[in-house]
Amino acid sequence: MDTKTSNGERRHVTIKLWPPSQNTRQMLVERMTNNLSAPTIFTRKYGSISEIEASKFAKQIEESAFSSANQHYEREPDGDGSSAVQWYASECSKLCLDALKGGYKIEEKETMSSKVSPAAHDTFFDISKGQRAFIEEDEAQTLLSPLKDPGNFYTRICFSNRSFGLGAAHVAGPILSAIKSQLTEVDLSDFVAGRPEAEALDVMTIFSEALEGSHLKYLNLSDNALGEKGVRAFSMLLQSQTDLEELYLMNDGISEEAARAVCELVPSTQKLRVLHFHNNMTGDAGAVSVSQILRRCPLLEDFRCSSTRVGSDGGVALTEALSECKNLKKLDIRDNMFGVEAGIKLSEALVKHEYLTEIYLSYLNLEDAGAIAIAGALKETAPSLEVLEMAGNDITAEAAPALASCIAKKTALVKLNLSENDLKDDGVLLISKALGVEHDQLKEVDMSQNSLRRAAARTLAQALVNKPAFKLLNINGNFISDEGIDELKDIFKENPDKLGPLDENDPDGEDFDDKDSGDEEDEGGQNELEVRLKNLDVNLEE
Repeated sequence: MDTKTSNGERRHVTIKLWPPSQNTRQMLVERMTNNLSAPTIFTRKYGSISEIEASKFAKQIEESAFSSANQHYEREPDGDGSSAVQWYASECSKLCLDALKGGYKIEEKETMSSKVSPAAHDTFFDISKGQRAFIEEDEAQTLLSPLKDPGNFYTRICFSNRSFGLGAAHVAGPILSAIKSQLTEVDLSDFVAGRPEAEALDVMTIFSEALEGSHLKYLNLSDNALGEKGVRAFSMLLQSQTDLEELYLMNDGISEEAARAVCELVPSTQKLRVLHFHNNMTGDAGAVSVSQILRRCPLLEDFRCSSTRVGSDGGVALTEALSECKNLKKLDIRDNMFGVEAGIKLSEALVKHEYLTEIYLSYLNLEDAGAIAIAGALKETAPSLEVLEMAGNDITAEAAPALASCIAKKTALVKLNLSENDLKDDGVLLISKALGVEHDQLKEVDMSQNSLRRAAARTLAQALVNKPAFKLLNINGNFISDEGIDELKDIFKENPDKLGPLDENDPDGEDFDDKDSGDEEDEGGQNELEVRLKNLDVNLEE
C-alpha cells in the first residue's frame, strides 16, 4: 500500500502477515484434523485416519510447518510476511498428504518438566516464549534461578519479549555479572516494553553495568525505542566489547544523534560480520555516522539499513563506505529514498562485491537509470547471487534489456522480485527469455503489479513451471484476461499451489501508453509474442 508524506513523496507501507495468531494456528489444526479424518477426495483415495490420531498428526504437522515457515521468514524477511504464509500453507498441505499416504510418522516427544532448569551441558537460557509480559522482582528471582546454579554451562541468554521493571533488573544485575565471563550471546531485544522512559533507562543502565567487560560475539538491543538516551544508557557495555561479530539495533529510534552515539560508543568493529539497523529514523545525517562505522568493518558480511528514511546524500555516503566492505554477502537497504544518483553510486560499489548472495533494493526510487546501472554492475560480479529484489522502483521496459542480460548470468538465483514496477509485456517477455534451463535452482518469482497481460503472463509461466525447485509465481495485480487466467491455471494444473492468488488481477485494466499492443486471443496473440521475442534487441549471453 502506498501513502504520501507531507511533501508529496510516495512511501511504501507494509502490513505484517507473519506470524499468525495463536487462534489462527489452532483453527488450522482443527481444519487439518477434519481433513485427515472426514470423507474427502483424498481420504477416499488413500484412506482416512481416526479422529484421535488425526488430531495428533495435525498438531505435529502445524508445529513443523510453522517452524519451517518461521525460519524461511527469518532468512528472507520480505517485510509483510506473505512469502512465509505461503510457505506455511504449502508445508501443511504437503505434510497432510504425506500423512494420508503413510509417509509421515508421529514423533513421540519426551515429557518435559515445565520448570526452567538447565539440562546437562545446556548452553541456551531463553525466557522469551509465550505472550509478552511484565517481570517484577519476585518472578525474576524464580525465573532466573537456573542462572545461579553452580557450574551451569549457559553461554547464550535471551530475555526478549519480557518487560523488566526496576526491581527485576536489580535481581538480574548481580546474576548476569556473575556469569558474564562465560556469555557469548546476549539478546535484550524488547525487554523494557511499556515502561516509563526514566525507569527503562535505569533498567538499561543496570544491565549495561552488569555485562560490562563480557566478551560477546552477538548482541541484540532491538525493539527498545532506544534513541540517543537509550544508546548512551548502554555505553558501558558497548564500549567494553572487543569481539563483537553481530550487532542488532532494529526498530530502536536510531536518529541522527543516536547514530552518532553508536559510532562513538562501538569503537571495536574489526570482527563485526553482521550489522542491522532496520526500521529507524536515521535520515541522511545519521547515515553519514553509520557509514563511518562501515569503514571500520573490513569483515562485514551482512548489512541491513532498510526503512531508515535515508535520502540521496545519505545513500551516497553509505554506498561509498560499502565499497570498502569487500566480504559482503547480504545487502538489504530497502524502503529508503536513495534516488537515481545514489543508485548509480551503489552500482559503482557493487562491482567490488563478488561474494554477494542476497541483495534487497526495493522501494529506493531507482528508476530506469539506477536500475540499468545496478544491473550492469551485478552482471560483472556476484556469480553466486541467489536473491535479487528490486520491487517498487518505477522500472519500465527501457531497463529490461539490462536486467535480462544480468539475470541470464545469475544461474544460482533462488528468488527474483521485480513487483510493483512498470515492465509491461515487453519487459517481462525479455526477462522470461533470460530465465533459461540453467536456472534450475529458482524457487520464487514475483512479477505482480507490472501491467502484464495474457501473452507475457503465459510466457513467464511456461518458462518457470517445469523448473525442478520452483515453488511460487506471483503475478497478481496485473491486466490478464479471463482466458489468460484459465491458461495459467492449465499450465500449473499439476502443481496448482505453485501459482499464487490472482484475486487482485483486473482483466479490464487498460495500458494507456500502448493500447494497441494487444492481448489478442489464441493464434493472433501467440504470433505477436513470437514477433516480439524475435525482435528483442539484446544478447543474453554477453
